[in-house]
Amino acid sequence: MTEAELDYAEVRRAFDHAAAAYDAHAVLQREVCDRLLERLDYTTIQPARVLDVGSGTGYGTAHLRARYPEAELCALDIAPAMLAATRSRFPRPTWTQRALGRLGSAAPRPVELICADMGRLPLAANSCNLVWSSLALQWAQDLTASFRGFHRVLAPGGLLMFATFGPDTLKELRAAFSAIDDAPHVNAFVDLHDIGDMLIDAGFANPVMEMEMLTLTYGDLKALMRDLKGIGAHNAAAARRRGLLGKSAWARLEQAYEATRSEGRLPATFEVVYGHAWAGDKTHLEDGRQVIQFAIGERLRKRGRA
Repeated sequence: MTEAELDYAEVRRAFDHAAAAYDAHAVLQREVCDRLLERLDYTTIQPARVLDVGSGTGYGTAHLRARYPEAELCALDIAPAMLAATRSRFPRPTWTQRALGRLGSAAPRPVELICADMGRLPLAANSCNLVWSSLALQWAQDLTASFRGFHRVLAPGGLLMFATFGPDTLKELRAAFSAIDDAPHVNAFVDLHDIGDMLIDAGFANPVMEMEMLTLTYGDLKALMRDLKGIGAHNAAAARRRGLLGKSAWARLEQAYEATRSEGRLPATFEVVYGHAWAGDKTHLEDGRQVIQFAIGERLRKRGRA
């Protein structure tokens, strides 16, 4: 068992539990989502079907609906409570509203909610034109397998766009915990260059990767830990140490983190990795073999019937 392996049942439980209070703590998540949405301004894609992977409470889903009002929109998340929160953002119109004409000439298209593992997409091949994911891929059980699944469901010429966390995320907290023991207390994150290699291995063309550091500051360590718990982002490493920290261990953790205090505030660094890649023409299999389609001529079809 490695530090990078996650307890996926714990991931689901944590996000289910956090759904009700998630939006109150998700300041960074909204900011990153907004920055990822801005990157769509540089594309001309007009997708017929969009998949939002790790949709959470539906903040990004709502913006995608506004941007692509005619598209079929699917919101996928592993936590049922998160999908319930997404549903509340898209109330179904009543017959009274329709009769009074409050919806205009056509009712907005409903959002399809899918409770599933991002590594096992229950969607047909070539069925989406845009796969979108904002700060969810760090929870993938197998990121390479997830990328292959995204490539499978994307139609030729489709686009994958995402944001995730890189290895320097919560580096202050990781260092402070190292003063207590050697157990993993902060989830491991994949390097930008490795993500690019995974995209190519999955069949994507022309991957573009970017990175920026964002820093939140807190008055004390308890405030940071409340935010992490509030968004369901506490330690889910399979090799984590179970149980709460004792008073002595917590005191040592606070003391270690205090060494980072600057201008009266404690920093929490987040390495945000942005990426996009195209599905290409999909004429090659993942192992590099080319797909060749044969067209049988009318004369041969007639001969086969003779």
